[in-house]
Amino acid sequence: MTYDTVVFDNDGVLVGRTHFEVLREATADAFAQFGVTDPGTDHVEDMTIGATPAQVASVCDTYDLDPDAFWSTRDRTVSEAQQAEARAGRKTPYGDVSTIADLDVKRGIVSSNQQATVDFLLDHFEIDGLFDTAYGREATIESLDLRKPNAHYLERALADLDADSALYVGDNESDIRAAENAGIDSAFIRRPHRTDWDLNVWPTWDIDSLDDLHRVCSA
Repeated sequence: MTYDTVVFDNDGVLVGRTHFEVLREATADAFAQFGVTDPGTDHVEDMTIGATPAQVASVCDTYDLDPDAFWSTRDRTVSEAQQAEARAGRKTPYGDVSTIADLDVKRGIVSSNQQATVDFLLDHFEIDGLFDTAYGREATIESLDLRKPNAHYLERALADLDADSALYVGDNESDIRAAENAGIDSAFIRRPHRTDWDLNVWPTWDIDSLDDLHRVCSA
C-alpha cells in the first residue's frame, strides 16, 4: 500500500498534550465568568474532557446558564489556556515533526480540539507550511457530536486534499475508529504516554515516531 495523503491528529501526535489540571482550571474559570464560583467537582470534570451535548444541557440547567453562551465561553477559555501553555514553553511540538516535510504526500490535520487552538499552534510554532488543510471543531455544542470517532472533520480534510489513498495518524483509539469510519488506513503512534498502551482497536500500522512514516508511505 502506498499513500498520496497523510492526515494527522494534533495533540499527542504533533504537539504535546495539555496537562489535565490546566484544562480543569480553565473550565472552572469559565464557570466563574458566569458567577458560578463553586461548581461541583463532577460538573467541572464533565465539562473539561469528553462533554456531550446532553451533559452540557444538564449542567447548565443546574446553574441556570444559557448552554450556548456557556459552552462558547468554556471553549474560548480552554483554548486561551492552551495558548498560554504554548507561549510558556510547556506545550511544544515533538522533535520529529520536521521529518514529515520530506514525505512526498499531501498533508492535513484533524483534531477534536478547538479550531482556534489548532490555528494558534500552527502559527506559533511556524509549522503551518507543512500542512495543506487543518480542522479543529467549532466552539459550538453541536460540534461535540462531530468529534472523533465521527469521521465528519476527517472526511472534510480528505475532500480538501482530494485524497485517493489516505492514512490517518493518531494516538487514541477514537482516531483509529475515525479512520475506519472514513474508510481509510490508520497508524497508531506510541508517544511516551502510549508506550505500553493496550489497544482495543486494530490500526493498519503501529509506529514509534513520525519518521517511521517514510517507511510506511513507501511500503
